[in-house]
Amino acid sequence: METTTYKGTNKMIIGIVFGVITFWLFAQAMVNIVPAVQEDLGVSLGTLNIAISLTSLFSGLFIVVAGGLADRMGRKKLTYIGLILSVIGSLLLVITTGATLLIIGRVLQGLSAACIMPATIALMKEYFEGAERQRALSYWSIGSWGGSGFCSFAGGAIATYMGWKWIFIFSIIFALLAMVLIKDVPESKAPSTGKFKFDFGGLAIFIITLLAINILITQGANLGWTSAATIILGVVSIVGIVAFVKYEAKRTTALIDFKMFESKPYTAATISNFLLNAVAGTLIVANTYVQVGRGYSAFQSGMLSIGYLVAVLAMIRVGEKLMQRTGAKKPMVWGTILTLIGVGIMGLTFLPDLMYTIVVFVGFILFGIGLGMYATPSTDTAVSYAPDDKVGEASGVYKMASSLGNAFGVAISATIYSTIAGFSSVEVAASAGIITNVIFAVLALISIIVLVPSNVGKPSQTSRHTSKPVVEH
Repeated sequence: METTTYKGTNKMIIGIVFGVITFWLFAQAMVNIVPAVQEDLGVSLGTLNIAISLTSLFSGLFIVVAGGLADRMGRKKLTYIGLILSVIGSLLLVITTGATLLIIGRVLQGLSAACIMPATIALMKEYFEGAERQRALSYWSIGSWGGSGFCSFAGGAIATYMGWKWIFIFSIIFALLAMVLIKDVPESKAPSTGKFKFDFGGLAIFIITLLAINILITQGANLGWTSAATIILGVVSIVGIVAFVKYEAKRTTALIDFKMFESKPYTAATISNFLLNAVAGTLIVANTYVQVGRGYSAFQSGMLSIGYLVAVLAMIRVGEKLMQRTGAKKPMVWGTILTLIGVGIMGLTFLPDLMYTIVVFVGFILFGIGLGMYATPSTDTAVSYAPDDKVGEASGVYKMASSLGNAFGVAISATIYSTIAGFSSVEVAASAGIITNVIFAVLALISIIVLVPSNVGKPSQTSRHTSKPVVEH
């Protein structure tokens, strides 16, 4: 083992972004091509919905595991494993003629994302420093946010004019290009601290707990919130969380090292990331309301939120530049406040049609500006204040917070909207659903103000939290 003087390059950034979009742009496009896939394969809608959800589910379940393995086995190696899984998963979707290969392919795509996301963030921390690392993470965020934003447009266009399987042929091409572009990046892993013993017990508790929580928040309304099944799921979720924390505290090689959360900046970045991703529940409430309550078509409601996508992408680099001038705390606070205002004004459902349309359009833009401003400072804070030997694991926890926050936010917002709409007007239901998301944003703001020191992210601070890569030749 020896250290290297290797410094990250634009070629490395492009390769990593190509790897990231295999999930966010291509794998996620499946949600927008349901009719085409169903007609082509002849599978039931229920089976197709399961296949769609499996990718995000397996990504969320294994992203922390993969992050920890990246620290131990090598971050480049885990990135390559993820890219290979992406190629195999996409290939199965290209050749499938029924449900079996479709489901296996979607599972592999989820495992691929779990490997790629924490490992690539860790590589960027290792081989970029200061302002260059912040720039690299901005492009990572653009790949993630941009990919997820464009997946509906790109997926729909490809499926319409070339056939839906071409989406996954393009995914294979980008994965192979990513492998070529990062081939010169040296391997990097955490310093060895003795023989590694994988925490199978912790993994089992972790998976059972997350599955129970996932089913509870997505199926609770269908099962009935007071049904025996829902109560059992709630008990399993609570007992599982307590058992996992206690079990992990006793282990020397734990699945999640809770000592990471002794760092207040890392904790704030992770908590606020969870809560601001929960604000995504606004999207489902606002889009449903304008269609049901205001008579908009699906296309018209989609156009109302187009400013959100444009604003997010436009502001990611702006957030990076603001952080370099003021530190990370101010753009995180400003971004959260703008998100709070943007979401809040969408709850003004008493306004007449034209005025409400304008308010929602402006609200989505403010929402996008806020999240774009927040993205890079938050990610940089998380990786800067993660322990040097736990960067992959810490990145996995941070990205898992995104997935779980989104799932919680959408499920809770949709449940509140549908429940209140059952006994009151859709206007009241929409306002209640959106106020829920305002509360998420307020809690995110409090976590940033209380836990993030004002000097985080400033040039004099970033150099103190860069690690020395351990390299294999």
